[in-house]
Amino acid sequence: MSDQISKLPPQVQERLLRFQQLQQTMQSVLAQKQQVEMEKTEVEQTLKELQKSSDDAVIYKTAGSLLIKAEKTKLTEELVERKELLNTRSLVLAKQEERIRSQVKEAQTKLQADLQPVSL
Repeated sequence: MSDQISKLPPQVQERLLRFQQLQQTMQSVLAQKQQVEMEKTEVEQTLKELQKSSDDAVIYKTAGSLLIKAEKTKLTEELVERKELLNTRSLVLAKQEERIRSQVKEAQTKLQADLQPVSL
């Protein structure tokens, strides 16, 4: 396979390398997006559970491997802020994904044109 690639013109080799880099970037963005969505779901579930609890309930939050007593109102504020941050991050990643998808499609089209045998 590497032999076949080395026989390609330098411009096509560069396009192929760029295409592979774009695909890797896309995979990274999708993984980040999935991670953000999972964390956002977790925060939303936690907020729902907090709403169900009474105002005087004893609540703990994790700090590394420790559980620390927390006030419901402060914890709710922290979680709402975290959710907003995750929503923003999700939007940024969605825009990034859209832009990279477009670049991948364009690179793929150019590569296909480069690699098609010339018809006489």
